[in-house]
Amino acid sequence: MVIVHPEVLVNRKRQPKAVLLPYAEWGRIMEDLAELEDIRAYDRAKARRDVAIPFEQAVRELKKKRVS
Repeated sequence: MVIVHPEVLVNRKRQPKAVLLPYAEWGRIMEDLAELEDIRAYDRAKARRDVAIPFEQAVRELKKKRVS
C-alpha cells in the first residue's frame, strides 16, 4: 500500500477542491495504476477463454499485419 501525505485545498466556502501530493508519492501512485491496468487486462484475457497461441506465433502474425 502506498502511504500518501495529501494536502487538501479548499475554496472560500471551505469546500474541498483539489489535493496536492508530493511528487514522489504521485509517481508511486502512477506506477501502481499502471500495474493495476496490466492485472485487469490479464483478468479480461483469461475470462475470454480464447485459445492460446505461442508467443513466437503471435509476433509473426503481428509483423505480417504491419507489413500488409
